[in-house]
Amino acid sequence: MIDPKQIDLPMLRVFDALMQTRHVTQAGVNLGLSQPSVSFALNKLRALTQDELFVRSPGGMTPTPLAQQMADTVRQILDMVDNDLLGAPRFDPATAQRNFTLSMSDIGEIVFLPYLTRQLRAIAPNISVQAISLPPLAHEAALLSGDVDLSVGYYPDFKKANYYQQFLYRDNFVCVMRKDHPLTTRPFDSAAFMAADHLVVKSEGRSEEVFERYLAEHGVKRPVKLVIPHFMSIPHVLRDTDLIATVPRSCAAALARAGDVVVQESPVGSPLFEIKQHWHARFHRDEPNRWLRGLIYEAFARPSRPHKTIS
Repeated sequence: MIDPKQIDLPMLRVFDALMQTRHVTQAGVNLGLSQPSVSFALNKLRALTQDELFVRSPGGMTPTPLAQQMADTVRQILDMVDNDLLGAPRFDPATAQRNFTLSMSDIGEIVFLPYLTRQLRAIAPNISVQAISLPPLAHEAALLSGDVDLSVGYYPDFKKANYYQQFLYRDNFVCVMRKDHPLTTRPFDSAAFMAADHLVVKSEGRSEEVFERYLAEHGVKRPVKLVIPHFMSIPHVLRDTDLIATVPRSCAAALARAGDVVVQESPVGSPLFEIKQHWHARFHRDEPNRWLRGLIYEAFARPSRPHKTIS
């Protein structure tokens, strides 16, 4: 027989999250917990109930008959704690009216915002998003104050205490040029890359610095004929010139869909860099913030892409 004194609230939250997501990793994301913490709580519940509760299957973690029997009761307990005891209504994205502010570079706008807009229209029609661009050093204060809910992108220096970060994916660099560029009809090798005229973006983001440092380390030089502050201008400039640009792969795919440009692998290789989402500890357990983090993680977290290095 189960001793109710040995069951605590965190266990019930883990149980409920597993019932909702059927995945240990996603349950942890929704709760702001690591995967080992979720597994630890689940194992404690298994020991107390003497039941597996969730078993692995091709579709994720499938609840046992006992888990299905417990589900409604656990949900009622959590609703009572959240709504009656704590006085905080449960966040329901389907009905909530809320504006989220995200800080990201214009690459982030290109890559993340189309998906977010579609998702919000489908599952959270009264929620809106404002995207802003901040200098790297301004993120700390904006996240602390709540003026910004999440910072999404490449921020390698963001490692201070009381700030959380979650890895989304690794990106690398590819080249883009107009569809009828001369280099589309002849070999695009390292010599062609170094001889071509280049467009370079220097923006609020930091990813460009990764590629510039990589070229310097490998002794690669190329003629830079134009420097601009925004990635969104690239298709318009390339369309009427013989310039080429080297940009993050995720950005290049979006540019190719939007403009008359084609994507080529970088013949001089490419480094990898990590895209993450960042938030302050004040909002780590804030339900709307957790929901938004989960939405972004579910859509964009993926294995690292292969990359080519100079031989």
